Amino acid sequence: MTSTPSETRPFHPADLGTVAVLAWSGEGPDGSDMAYLLAYSLGDAAGGAQATSAAVEALLENNGLPVGGDLVDGTARPSLPVTLLVESGTAVLNLAPLHAQCLAPEEWLAAVAERGYAYLVFTTRPWPEGEPGKPVEAEALKNFAGADETLTAAAHVVLPARSLRG
Repeated sequence: MTSTPSETRPFHPADLGTVAVLAWSGEGPDGSDMAYLLAYSLGDAAGGAQATSAAVEALLENNGLPVGGDLVDGTARPSLPVTLLVESGTAVLNLAPLHAQCLAPEEWLAAVAERGYAYLVFTTRPWPEGEPGKPVEAEALKNFAGADETLTAAAHVVLPARSLRG
């Protein structure tokens, strides 16, 4: 008889390296503006890109987000341990034990206010060129975020946007 292990995968926060989050908006499947978030590591942990990928995968799976699996609809799963707080022009992503934030452009804030949620792509694929605090060229973002290697190595989540005001 075999059993499925119920314990979480080992996770060491230092193995994540530098985690960055980018917010942008674009046309959604329904034709209206969609708020997107891309979360990734620079791959700069002591163990290198391979260790970073494994750590991100463990983080996602330990928070109930399958990598390369189906879309997780957080609007239908209030107990999902992943949250998005939008406050003062900032998007704050929380996955225990990670808290990452980014400044959000006005268009993103408008899209998330209209829809009430954002589409998160949290990839295990490192992106060393996407350094936090430095401008990212639209073409570079498109090439990384839209690459099959990025999308198939990611958890895809619709996250309800919460705020401190209610």
